[in-house]
Amino acid sequence: MSRKPAPSQPEPPRRRKRGFETAGALLAGALKAPAEKRGFGEAKLLTHWPEIVGEDVAAIARPVKITWGRGFGGTLVLLTTGAHAPVLEMQKDRIADRVNATYGYRAVAHVHITQTAPTGFAEGRVAFRPAIPKAPPPPDPARLARAMEGMEGIEDARLKEALARLARNVLTPRNT
Repeated sequence: MSRKPAPSQPEPPRRRKRGFETAGALLAGALKAPAEKRGFGEAKLLTHWPEIVGEDVAAIARPVKITWGRGFGGTLVLLTTGAHAPVLEMQKDRIADRVNATYGYRAVAHVHITQTAPTGFAEGRVAFRPAIPKAPPPPDPARLARAMEGMEGIEDARLKEALARLARNVLTPRNT
């Protein structure tokens, strides 16, 4: 008589690593395909743009794509507003050198600057610089005084200050 083979047990799911992973490591696979469509072999140029070129250049320009020609080295296309284009024009060589230092070889031979409106090509695009939020208006003084009336008897200064801060936060109107 022959024996029946033992039923195989399903394999447990494979663990990628031990411990926690950074968000960048988890998103690397998802970001790779869209970045490659625009010519970026690595998404690092997009995700670490301020560290690569510096905060001053990153505040006025965004990398759009890298086009590859027949020769060695591609063309990096930057998006900026019209007023900042002359500043970037003078810094083309420095930008190319810093990008090439990131890649480790002469990946970028040329830098092309594209000028656009501050909000991008289409309506609804995010502006280069985030809007500075307005300070909320102060709470109504009469309501704040009524909320603070019962705090005279509190002896602990830290508790009294915390309650006063809570009252101000609750009574401050918010635009949500």
